[in-house]
Amino acid sequence: MLEIANRAGVSRQTVYIHFRNRSDLLIATTHYADQILHVDERLKKSRASTAGLDRLDAYVEFWGNYLPQIYGLAKALLLLRETDDAAAAAWSDRMMAMKDGCRAAIEAIERDGMLAREWTSSEATDLLWILLSPRNWELLYVDCSYSSAQYIARIQTLARRGFCSGDSCP
Repeated sequence: MLEIANRAGVSRQTVYIHFRNRSDLLIATTHYADQILHVDERLKKSRASTAGLDRLDAYVEFWGNYLPQIYGLAKALLLLRETDDAAAAAWSDRMMAMKDGCRAAIEAIERDGMLAREWTSSEATDLLWILLSPRNWELLYVDCSYSSAQYIARIQTLARRGFCSGDSCP
């Protein structure tokens, strides 16, 4: 906190007036990144989709285009979370927000009567969340040189085939 205060040209106490601890500061940083990257605007298509498969596709598209922009921050939090409780709290906050988006997409598929019988909504949410994990994106985008468009198309196909019942899945 002292280093942050010094770089900002304020006292450490001033930083603590706004942030109780480093966890709050890191969480605020991730929310600020969402704000300057217009996350709410980017999520409009997904949130406005009434059909389950459209919502799923729109959420995967959002996430696939958003990850390259937050990759540095996500990678730093992921690396630090093992030894830094503040980073772990910030990582958890963001991943739970992402999981909420996964839940909304799966619940929309279920409302449409299209969720494959072998899945509960909770299980499908967990698996979609893991499928969209920044670690998995990193393997495909960074290590395997997938483009964002390739990543999005492949994950959309995999998610549709995995979660949609065969009778009703286009």
